Amino acid sequence: MMETHPVLFAAVAGFAFGNAFCWLPGPINLTILNEGARRGFGWALMIGLGAALMDVIYCAISFMGFSQFFDHGIVKASMQVASFVFLLFLGCKFLLAPSVKVPTRLDAASEKLEAKLEQKIHPHSAFATGFMRVAANLGVLAAWLVLAATLMSHDWVDDTFAAKAACVGGVFAGTVLWFLFLSYAVSRGRGKFSEQTLLRLQHISGLCLLTTAVFEGVRIAWHLAKHKI
Repeated sequence: MMETHPVLFAAVAGFAFGNAFCWLPGPINLTILNEGARRGFGWALMIGLGAALMDVIYCAISFMGFSQFFDHGIVKASMQVASFVFLLFLGCKFLLAPSVKVPTRLDAASEKLEAKLEQKIHPHSAFATGFMRVAANLGVLAAWLVLAATLMSHDWVDDTFAAKAACVGGVFAGTVLWFLFLSYAVSRGRGKFSEQTLLRLQHISGLCLLTTAVFEGVRIAWHLAKHKI
């Protein structure tokens, strides 16, 4: 399928990764959780759309940085191993998380940056709030850099403009679909869609990441055995 329809495959990969990445609880999901119950579906959805736009911008920046980067086999192989370690670490971290807030070293820096941006720009609309909160979250950019490297090192996204554009479009569709569902569920759920629900989704995401990491580890081991390395 990937050889016959590389652009379509890239779009599907972007949709899957974009949607799954949004499951991980963060400032945007928690903001929608609070604002959706208080101010309704429309307000929560606009926060999500702003966040989705900034997500796509970070995703596009990440793909631009890896153009022609995987021409060398050793670089490609190294990134495959690095992506396996990253997925394994992230999967364990989110699967075993006791709460929806999983602190990282980037949290403090992101909070300071968000505070400075809000002081200078003063976002008043829901769309601007979602956009600025993702823009200030350094962890989102770091995650997309790793995810873009993972997608390209495994040839899930070709090093062509069409494939990369399709993947970015898929990411946008996946993120918008999640925020649409979350906004509707929160505004209509009357408090039933809680932080505990987000925690369960976080655990499911962690399990999916671990499954992907195990699959990748088996594939790497098979490749090494095949070539007797």
